Amino acid sequence: MKATISIEYCPKCGWMLRAAYMAQELLTTFTEDLHGVLLQPSEVSGSYIVRVNGQEIFNRKQAGRFPEVKELKQLVRDVVNPDKSLGHSDR
Repeated sequence: MKATISIEYCPKCGWMLRAAYMAQELLTTFTEDLHGVLLQPSEVSGSYIVRVNGQEIFNRKQAGRFPEVKELKQLVRDVVNPDKSLGHSDR
């Protein structure tokens, strides 16, 4: 079963473009592994949370920052396809 990623973002903070960019990067990297990426406007100010099949893998408020694209790809890979090589984005 392919994974679904959700990116919950704060629309009042103007983070929709950031979420869309991250979604594009994930869809490009994990073409065969993902069912899709859901962009979800949050009711909570300052929210930026990434989940895979409902499991939270990154929370901006807890981390105190946004994820780097490389870091996010590694976090997603570890859940959806641990054996996948990310090439230059690998650890």
